[in-house]
Amino acid sequence: MSFLRRLAPQTIAAQIACLVVVAVVLGVGMASAALFHFFYFSQAGANADILPAVRAARIAGIVRKAEGAHTPRDLEQMLATARSPAVTVTQVSVQDLASLPAPDQSETDFVKAIKSRLERNFGVTPLPFARDNAIFVKIDGDLALQFESSPTMFPLHNLALIETTCALAVITVMVLLLSLYALKRITAPLSAIALAARSFGGDSDESGALKGAGPREIKQVAEALRDMSERMRNLVDERTHMLEAISHDLRTPLTRLRLRAERLPDVGTQANMLQDIGLINDMVGETLAYLRDGRSGEDARLVDLPSLLQTVCAQFSDIGHDVTYRGPPHFAFSCRAHVLSRAVANIVDNATKHAGCVTVALQSPDERTARIEVSDDGPGIPAALREKAFEPFFKGDTARPSGRSGFGLGLSIAREIVRGQGGDIELQDHKPHGLTVVLSLGEPIFRRDERSSRFA
Repeated sequence: MSFLRRLAPQTIAAQIACLVVVAVVLGVGMASAALFHFFYFSQAGANADILPAVRAARIAGIVRKAEGAHTPRDLEQMLATARSPAVTVTQVSVQDLASLPAPDQSETDFVKAIKSRLERNFGVTPLPFARDNAIFVKIDGDLALQFESSPTMFPLHNLALIETTCALAVITVMVLLLSLYALKRITAPLSAIALAARSFGGDSDESGALKGAGPREIKQVAEALRDMSERMRNLVDERTHMLEAISHDLRTPLTRLRLRAERLPDVGTQANMLQDIGLINDMVGETLAYLRDGRSGEDARLVDLPSLLQTVCAQFSDIGHDVTYRGPPHFAFSCRAHVLSRAVANIVDNATKHAGCVTVALQSPDERTARIEVSDDGPGIPAALREKAFEPFFKGDTARPSGRSGFGLGLSIAREIVRGQGGDIELQDHKPHGLTVVLSLGEPIFRRDERSSRFA
């Protein structure tokens, strides 16, 4: 069943086209079968009196023409003209028929009826011989004609069957082509709407794709999506401006608190207050960076990716962390260098909080793709929490305990930056223990002032 499901058409156009074709084939096929049954199978019984008389008249006419032939050549030409799919006629010698038996009870009623009408209506007496229900009529002293007549008006293998099959094929092809053309006009606006919905949040103008060309129902869907996207954009802008304003305004009272804490005579109380103020200040900074990186105006440019990664590793090595780089010495790659550097730095910083050794590895399958792996030897993250680890402000310290605590924004910022550059990020196990964060960068599609999907 799974194999059949894979073969089934997936798009609306293909499914409707297949249904139309199947309906046409079944309809025309059933009609053709009914006609065939009526003409080829039921006709002999329905015309038990008419059809033998028609055959007898046909045979009598051929016999009269054959008797009027003056030469064997004229006879052969006449017989060639008289032959048809319904009546087959050949020349036989009367001497060759002498050894044939007389007609018996196995002779069909159709042949008996033809012989009876030949004698009664046309004065033609068939020879008293039997062979495969053939009819023999003597036309000369030593020459006879052998007639083989089908009980149907037209045999199944005649031209009518071929014509019907061709007509069915032509109808099917025409219906298929017209269906595909009509469905393409119907489903094309749906594809444009899907593309506009997928690109929502970037700087591309999706209003053009949401104009709603096509049938009335598609226009209504496009209009509803356009209104919804405008409302969502307004809500996102309002929330973003509010968070930026709150985060920015918090820095002023934090600065005053720091100044007052530094004047406290109690050294212990002063240290605790400064530590708390520092944590709040760091959280405000990360929040502003989270909002700012989601709307980065940096353009893509060609950079040496190994140099960028080595610089990040050096920043952490200089303050005492065991962070090393492994990969090619040079590799030119088009990316947003500043925000990509921040994404890798966030991942490395998160790894150094929970592990002693961190390795940044680079793989470049081709010039348009890159794979960055940040591996550590820490306790890792359970599989059930890996997707939640990318949520903003998610604290996974219960899974990876450490003395240093973050604010749950590092991985969120990293994933939004990587996805904004046409890639993706995932968490994997690092053997024998630890965690590997894999950044897969494909051929990027960059947009100016791109808004991240987290604001949608």
